[in-house]
Amino acid sequence: MINLAKKDIAHTLGKFIVTSMGVGMLLGIVLIMIGVYRGMIIDAQVLLNDLKIDLWVVQENTLGPFAEPSRLHEDMKNTIKVTEGVAKSEGLTFQNLQLPLEGNEVRVFAVGFDPFGDISPIDSTKIVAGRGLERDHYEMVVTDKTGFKVGDKVPLGRDVYSVVGVTHGTVSSGGDPLVYVSLKDAQALQFLYSNARTRNDRERGINALNSHMINAVVATVKEGYSVDEVADTIRTWKHNSVYTATEEKTLLTKNLIKMASKQIGMFTVILVVVSTIIIALIIYTMTLEKMKEISIMKLIGLPNSMIIKMIVQETLLMGVLAFMFANIFAHLIYSKFPKRVVLETPDALVLFVVVILASILASFVAVHKVMKANPAEAIGG
Repeated sequence: MINLAKKDIAHTLGKFIVTSMGVGMLLGIVLIMIGVYRGMIIDAQVLLNDLKIDLWVVQENTLGPFAEPSRLHEDMKNTIKVTEGVAKSEGLTFQNLQLPLEGNEVRVFAVGFDPFGDISPIDSTKIVAGRGLERDHYEMVVTDKTGFKVGDKVPLGRDVYSVVGVTHGTVSSGGDPLVYVSLKDAQALQFLYSNARTRNDRERGINALNSHMINAVVATVKEGYSVDEVADTIRTWKHNSVYTATEEKTLLTKNLIKMASKQIGMFTVILVVVSTIIIALIIYTMTLEKMKEISIMKLIGLPNSMIIKMIVQETLLMGVLAFMFANIFAHLIYSKFPKRVVLETPDALVLFVVVILASILASFVAVHKVMKANPAEAIGG
């Protein structure tokens, strides 16, 4: 019966291959979308992993600098540092910026930190050119995805910054390239207003000159102390929201990308359903084209089971070919996407099982038609 299936496929080989390729492209997009979701999870943890800290201290009743706006006084880092059980603490700022590059704008996520502090968000192993920050002002470290090189000058706000280092693989939780500036520069960019705005505020009796603000304090805990207990102490006596590193990862990987994961999941299901329908239609069409031959086979006594096997084999072969084309297509284009796409073998194996099940389901339409075929049609022509 395998030979019969091969001969039938050989009769319509072009249509069979083209259809498999078309379905494969749809399934390839499924793999890409799953890869986008995997990439979002990894991107959300890049900065957290680079910091290697235990606690995030943010404005009271907020979810932190990535989920909600958070503002603290800069000296809060000193208050946290003298808390029992805290080893090191530093203040950080976070903001989105648009950097000018050759007539275009590059959207980045800027991290401000003290270059001479105890905690640095820059992983030295990721620096591929230049160096880290060594001055309080007008230096910038960028990621290679921005297109900037060491020595480039970047006008930003009221000043011009020099690119002194380039990193690789550093992105924000939203997938935007990371850049690093000193805390003082970051505070000026985020909290200082223009001269005109400052004069206007003074006329209104508003003092808007305080730029000694930060978005979060990060801290490490001494050995022998419980991270949760230290967090509870700060939460109780300092009147701030405190999240452990694990809780912050949960906020990023579950809360912030929750809606995106649902949307990707819905598109994935729709594409799998569409692929199943296409396979079912093609196999059904191929079955209709040979209904007279099937009627003859039934007339000479060929059992239905043998004919059904032929149809199921053809459907499974189309599903397997489509899966192979999907992997080829996905691996050819995934690196072209602007954000991280991670293709993992377990995801491909799960998709393969889904494709096999969908192929078997798709064969039912043609099988139903075969079961109803009348052998007398072979005589009637």
